[in-house]
Amino acid sequence: MQEADTQYLSAPLKTPLQWPAKYSVLGVQVSATSYAEAVDLLVRAAKERAHAIVDFTPVSVVVEAVNDAVLRSRLNSFDIACPDGQPVRWFLNHFHRTGLEDRVCGTTAMLSLCEAAAHEGIGIYLYGSTPDTVRLLQSKLLNCFPELNIAGAECPPFRALTPEERQQVVDRINQSGAGFVFLGIGSPRQEHLAWELRNDIAAVQLCVGAAYDFIAGTKKRAPEWMQKIGLEWLYRFYKEPARLGKRYLSGNIQFLNLLVRELLASLGLGVFKRRVVARSLRL
Repeated sequence: MQEADTQYLSAPLKTPLQWPAKYSVLGVQVSATSYAEAVDLLVRAAKERAHAIVDFTPVSVVVEAVNDAVLRSRLNSFDIACPDGQPVRWFLNHFHRTGLEDRVCGTTAMLSLCEAAAHEGIGIYLYGSTPDTVRLLQSKLLNCFPELNIAGAECPPFRALTPEERQQVVDRINQSGAGFVFLGIGSPRQEHLAWELRNDIAAVQLCVGAAYDFIAGTKKRAPEWMQKIGLEWLYRFYKEPARLGKRYLSGNIQFLNLLVRELLASLGLGVFKRRVVARSLRL
């Protein structure tokens, strides 16, 4: 398991929360932030029981949002959309000069937030995955952070919730007193749910996706060197080609194509020249 980043900051409560600035990545607004800044802000938000929604946004989610106007609009309204994925960070640094030294991935951030929650007495709620994975996840988290308060955990059905079921989920989470709600039901389902419940749940909702499996140990993370050079997707594709093939192969090709267009546009090339160059790159 990758170690959590222990260097989170402390700040006085009841001061206005100023979320990190966002910049367009192919029309998707992504936050220029770091682990330390994000954890600091989210700990403060959880203590104040703020209604906040957070995403960890890799290339695959960017591409989904590019192709889905509803998802894009909702994602762009999130309080924080962390650059989860080196290509997203590189895009921010190249086109917006953000100077980010690292990405902010959901798995490492979840560990850091759980460490902070244990230290600050903030309860967490786990929503997602399967019963076996959630049992393992709880065991691993408590082994790492014995003082952590897991205020609740549940595995939702693999279908849309009825209005009655949704209200029951809201009631259970709010009654638990949790400050962090980790959603691990996969993209874009988790992003849609967080957005739909943003005014109902008095906690910070975090869309962490595969972090459940990585922390629980049911799936193995890519070697650190692959993560650093932006090839974590290739490792995951190798491990689960049937499930992730379409998402990563077609999605990455589309991202690369859109990236080339952005680069050419930044060089001042006209539409005709961009088409000619892009066509030659595909040959």
